[in-house]
Amino acid sequence: MADIKKLAEELVNLTVKEVNELADTLKEEYGIEPAAAAVAVAGGAAAGGEESATAEQTEFDVILKSPGGSKLAIVKLVKEVTGVGLKEAKELVDKAPAPIKEKVSKEEAESLKSQLEEAGAEVELK
Repeated sequence: MADIKKLAEELVNLTVKEVNELADTLKEEYGIEPAAAAVAVAGGAAAGGEESATAEQTEFDVILKSPGGSKLAIVKLVKEVTGVGLKEAKELVDKAPAPIKEKVSKEEAESLKSQLEEAGAEVELK
C-alpha cells in the first residue's frame, strides 16, 4: 500500500514535460493511450454518432470549465502550457469557463485535458 501512495505522489508532482514523456512512453512501449483512457472512464461509452463526429474533427479547443479546488496548481499549469505570464494565466483561470488553447490537434487537446484534469480542473474539448 505504501508503494502505491509513493507512486501516486510521484505522479502528482510530475511537470507538464514529464507528463507528456510518460504519455508518449505508455503509448509507444505499451500501447496505452492515457488521454483516451481518461476520456473513456470519465465519459463512459459514447454514442456511435458522437464518435464519428469526433473522428472527423481535426482541430479542438480546450475549454477550462472550472479550476476545481486547487486553483493555484491550475494557474501554474495554464501558465506552463500556454506560455503566458502568471498574471495572464490567473486571469484565464478566473474567467472560467474560458478557452485555454484553441485550434490544436486532437493529441495535444487530449494531453492538455488530461493534465488539467489530473490537477483537479474540469475541462471540455470542443
